[in-house]
Amino acid sequence: MDDPRHPIRFTPEEIESLEEERDEADPELTREELAWELVEVLDELTAEELSELVAKNVPREAHEFFTHYAREFCEGLPIDKTIRGRLPNLMLLGYLLRVLEERLIVVPEESFDA
Repeated sequence: MDDPRHPIRFTPEEIESLEEERDEADPELTREELAWELVEVLDELTAEELSELVAKNVPREAHEFFTHYAREFCEGLPIDKTIRGRLPNLMLLGYLLRVLEERLIVVPEESFDA
């Protein structure tokens, strides 16, 4: 992808700069809006770019866990074979969304003491 604003090509400094731009221009996204934004970005990626994004953002152990857990979860349940095959990917998508949410959370500079 030739887009210089593509998410898998950002350095930490570029992400910080984009977050500042977002803070100045846009109101905070809801979790649902953030999820749809992620889906739109993922939809535009090639298989190679998607593999790169997963490799950079998902530990191998997590990917193996999703595959194993999905297999164990489906065992003995009347779940269609095509759904069984997609369950690890759905779990991976949820993981990527959570990673994105955590990276975009603004940490307050001052602590709150009750």
